[in-house]
Amino acid sequence: MHGQPTGVAPTTTGEPDLAHHGDVEATPGLVDLAVNVRRDPMPDWLAAPVTAALAGLASYPDPRPARAAVAARHGRPPEEVLLTAGAAEGFVLLARALSGVHRPVVVHPQFTEPEAALRAAGHRVERVLLDPDDGFRLDPALVPADAGLVMIGNPTNPTSVLHPATDLAALARPGRVLVVDEAFADTTGAPGVRGEPESLAGRRDLPGLVVVRSLTKTWGLAGLRIGYLLGAPALLERLAAVQPLWPVSTPALAAATAVASPTAVAAERAIAARLAADRDHLVSRLSALPGVRVAGRPASAFVLIHRPGGDRVREALRDRGWAVRRGDTFPGLGPDWLRIAVRDPATTDAFIEVLAEILEA
Repeated sequence: MHGQPTGVAPTTTGEPDLAHHGDVEATPGLVDLAVNVRRDPMPDWLAAPVTAALAGLASYPDPRPARAAVAARHGRPPEEVLLTAGAAEGFVLLARALSGVHRPVVVHPQFTEPEAALRAAGHRVERVLLDPDDGFRLDPALVPADAGLVMIGNPTNPTSVLHPATDLAALARPGRVLVVDEAFADTTGAPGVRGEPESLAGRRDLPGLVVVRSLTKTWGLAGLRIGYLLGAPALLERLAAVQPLWPVSTPALAAATAVASPTAVAAERAIAARLAADRDHLVSRLSALPGVRVAGRPASAFVLIHRPGGDRVREALRDRGWAVRRGDTFPGLGPDWLRIAVRDPATTDAFIEVLAEILEA
């Protein structure tokens, strides 16, 4: 088995570094395969309202139009939407509002911010570690039945695994808050596949479900900070009670309204289809390299690989001008794991050429 044993494990102090993120890897001068934010030019239908919003900065932000637009996109009433300053703020709100929750569990490997937020708020966190030899697939039976809070990503960062919606739904139950991080859900479509397969964003029947969404990845808005939570009104009211006043800026609200439009949804699906082809190309090239194992069945904007001596490979790549994401800061992984962002075929081919030379050496 590669990585750590599976099962339930308590957190350990200082290991791994939950505060480490891909932007630290992508230093100036390197080709960035460490950050999963799309960097194509902003379309006019998005740039125009964001720019126009700058004329209204003397007024306090009014979230109601954006909230209604996001709610309409997911077929929910506005009171089931909470806008946030990026998806990451949602994890902080959950951690603060749910103080005292019984036995919080985070399913790993996944984005480290949910656990970091829980620990910062004083929670004693348990980890469920998924098995790399089983493609990091979720087995709902691994989650303790008495866990009052469960957090999981879908598709999961960094594994790029897309869990079946039925398996996630099996984790919901009365008395439990189930948090599903869908920050990359809009990257999972493909030709002939309906948009956002396995998403729970439209499910209103599951008790305690909170879906976390990000608008920063596909549309290159990481610097604008905009995301939202979907869930039952009573639960969202608890989260809003610990949120700062006017947390989302006027330009970010304009972006949320635009990105929730039918034009944006159609564009997302076209981008996801193109991404699927680019991802297949990357996976094919990686799989042909000696000693490289692609984890699971990648379904998002990044691919996780295992290669003995991966940390040394990462350093050699940096010396050659390429940044990839280290794996040892994710619970359940280690230094032999690397996360690689999906880029266009030309960039992938140039990267593979350098990586192959490093592996041969």
